[in-house]
Amino acid sequence: MPAVVLVGPMGVGKSTVGRLLAERLGVGFRDTDEDIVAAEGRTISEIFVDEGEAAFRAIEKRAVHTALAEHEGVLALGGGAILDADTRALLAGHRVVYLSMEVEEAVRRTGLGVARPLLAVNPRKQWRELMEARRHLYEEVATAVVATDGRTPEEVTQAAWDAVELKQV
Repeated sequence: MPAVVLVGPMGVGKSTVGRLLAERLGVGFRDTDEDIVAAEGRTISEIFVDEGEAAFRAIEKRAVHTALAEHEGVLALGGGAILDADTRALLAGHRVVYLSMEVEEAVRRTGLGVARPLLAVNPRKQWRELMEARRHLYEEVATAVVATDGRTPEEVTQAAWDAVELKQV
């Protein structure tokens, strides 16, 4: 069972914070998006373009379920992994930290850029719509919520550390 699972929107810093948190805990770090890219031999954007979102979500579901069963360190999930009801059910009983951010922070950090297939047209509007559809799902699986707006990765890591310490599963 992972020590901590990080969820949240694309660009929130799950991988960066996850690596810092894993180092601090003295455990390994794993990112299911990286697992998918390694297993498929292509980027997530390429999978979306070549096969569509439904095919990607099926691949993602398998990757998340495998990682939850195998990994004992800090695990970062892709932004849409929580869309799957089975995945949400599997997260019950885990320490799950939802890293949150507002659209202005997303723009500042990522420019809502090119490599985000779900944000190809009108990224601000699409990001807001994605968050409206997903926020309650992130909150549903979370044992703690950590706002990342205006914080450094180190500050977010400390806040996640404190939240996990306070929220025993």
